[in-house]
Amino acid sequence: MVSVGILRISRVVADLDRAKAFYRDALGFRAVSRGGVDPAVLSAFDASDAGALEVVMRLGAEDMALVRFARPGRPYPRDGRSDDLGFQHAAIVVSDMDAAYAHLCLQREWLPISEGGPQALPPANGAVRAFKFRDPDGHPLELLWFPPGQGRPVWRESGARTPFLGIDHSALCVASTRRSLRFYRTLGFKVSEPSQNQGPAQARLDALPCVQVRVTGLRPASPHGPGLELLEYQPSGRPAGVTALSDGVTDWVTFAVHQASGRLPQGVQDPDGHRLLLVEGEAT
Repeated sequence: MVSVGILRISRVVADLDRAKAFYRDALGFRAVSRGGVDPAVLSAFDASDAGALEVVMRLGAEDMALVRFARPGRPYPRDGRSDDLGFQHAAIVVSDMDAAYAHLCLQREWLPISEGGPQALPPANGAVRAFKFRDPDGHPLELLWFPPGQGRPVWRESGARTPFLGIDHSALCVASTRRSLRFYRTLGFKVSEPSQNQGPAQARLDALPCVQVRVTGLRPASPHGPGLELLEYQPSGRPAGVTALSDGVTDWVTFAVHQASGRLPQGVQDPDGHRLLLVEGEAT
């Protein structure tokens, strides 16, 4: 099986209008569609009896679907940590970190994760600036600024009028990078950017007292669209536990694949329980 590309990130919210307003006003997304979630998608996750609506939001060329179930599940845990194995964030690239952070600070209903505002990581970790926070439903997000020459060329070529450019990747906490790589390689992903992050800036970024995290960037076959990032904290955080699809903690990433065996769409989970949706696609 070959992964062509990532089509979108979906996340479960309690209030569609509130979530839509936040992503629009705080982060520059725009709504491109609204309607019922495809029954085939729900069936792929063994939730064919669970009705749901979604609003698809777009930033740059990347999509995020905000999903509300007719029967809401449990909310995002208030004590969630950056090293929890259920942690999954979406990294939003910005052209100007100070302007993006200042704009975010004017908005309501979000909560910081990082301590002391945006953090500058050392050159050994790419010299990026980053800031982690939570949306109104508790889902983690990250603002990410690349110095000149870093990141994919699309971010340097953007003509966006706002500091918010697009979604670079979805980051997943994993218990074992080696085990996760075996799984994601079966989907055609390749390692693009490995690093070992530690030190005071990383600790403030994650709001953890002492941090050592192995970061492994993954790319599908297509050069377009978001990638994935595996975060292995040492030691690992708390296990994710069992969650229903309708629980507020839920995200899933939709992959376009070809040379797939079995019927698509297909819902699967990685070794740490992160949900993935496989749909038919061709290389672009």
